[in-house]
Amino acid sequence: MTGNDRALTLMAVHAHPDDEATSTGGVLARYAAEGVRTVLVTCTDGRCGDGPGGVKPGDDGHDGAAVAAMRREELEASREVLKISDLEVLGYGDSGMMGWPSNEAPGAFWRTPVDEAAARLADLMRHYRPDVVVTYDENGFYGHPDHIQAHRVTMAAVELSGLTPKVYWTTTPRSAMRRFGETMREFAPDMPEPDPEELAAMAEIGLPDEEITTWVDTSAFSDQKFDSLAAHASQGDNIFFLRMGKERFGELMGTETFVRVRDTTDADLPEDDLFAGLR
Repeated sequence: MTGNDRALTLMAVHAHPDDEATSTGGVLARYAAEGVRTVLVTCTDGRCGDGPGGVKPGDDGHDGAAVAAMRREELEASREVLKISDLEVLGYGDSGMMGWPSNEAPGAFWRTPVDEAAARLADLMRHYRPDVVVTYDENGFYGHPDHIQAHRVTMAAVELSGLTPKVYWTTTPRSAMRRFGETMREFAPDMPEPDPEELAAMAEIGLPDEEITTWVDTSAFSDQKFDSLAAHASQGDNIFFLRMGKERFGELMGTETFVRVRDTTDADLPEDDLFAGLR
């Protein structure tokens, strides 16, 4: 409990259904088990994801509205697995990957004015009063327009809310990215080798280990994280993780890492708890 006997609260702001599982499934499960109130804000409807049978956006038979409905059901299932206290879905249209025509579609998150979306999120922050807020870095971790927009909206909302939570950006240590690449080749040997541009882009994902401020052990909750991803099994990007099984998944994904970008606690760095200095 905090000084006024209010339960500590974590708010994770993500772009799409299933993003909550990949980079924060462990902390959401861990802190829920510790009695922290966990709030997930999902900004888009995920309509640019895979349809049934792996049908891709733009292919015949891809129905964006049906995909959005399916992904909402998957999100609710993931929420149950991770024991998330509160789910808020802002409902903006999924913008698709950078450069897709859907970037400029009416209602797309990417084209939504930041101040408009930030005002909605700030209202949620005032309601839930999070002690910790987690979202993406300025590049949305890997350049997805909705992730970049979620970053912009979250940081603006923190300022608008008038609150002073600790704020973290998700990241991955470069050492883990190397291990991830090796594991991908093990479990997907038929995957074509990336071209030099893709390799250069991948090399820039994440941060050098020494620049990461916060390393949270979530290994005890890796099965929940796996099951959360399994709840989003319609999305082809998750199949790789599910293919490796729970044991190998836990070895690879048992620690979640962050960069602390806003803090009023003066907790020492590096830290192993998002709530360091608050309890």
